[in-house]
Amino acid sequence: MSDSDATSRPLLFVLLASAALVTLVVHLSVLPQQYPDDVFTTALALVFGWLTYTLAFYAVGRIGSQPTELPSMRFADVGIALFLVSVLLAAALDGFGFTPDAILEAYILPALGVYVGLALFGWSIGRRTEAINEIVR
Repeated sequence: MSDSDATSRPLLFVLLASAALVTLVVHLSVLPQQYPDDVFTTALALVFGWLTYTLAFYAVGRIGSQPTELPSMRFADVGIALFLVSVLLAAALDGFGFTPDAILEAYILPALGVYVGLALFGWSIGRRTEAINEIVR
């Protein structure tokens, strides 16, 4: 284990724990208080929650990988595509009049797509970063 590896591992665990904690606080405390009254604050909190969620999976990708070669970015591509399609599907549902207030169940599939897509993206970037760091060492 090199010096840089010995110092980066604890920092990755701190990143993972703090990102997971902030994600939980935002999704379980801030969003329910703001939605549906303040749309702008809800959107900001949701984007911030998505960012911290992705950072948590980035840390998981860094911690859990021991690459022997540079991994493909196919999972990141799939994650981005799944995220975008899910957001567009949710926007289409809202555009056709199926608001979350009226039919919340219709948004389950897009929500799962958003979170799976972000998890794949963060994890893939984390694996790729760890591989690049191994090559540089």
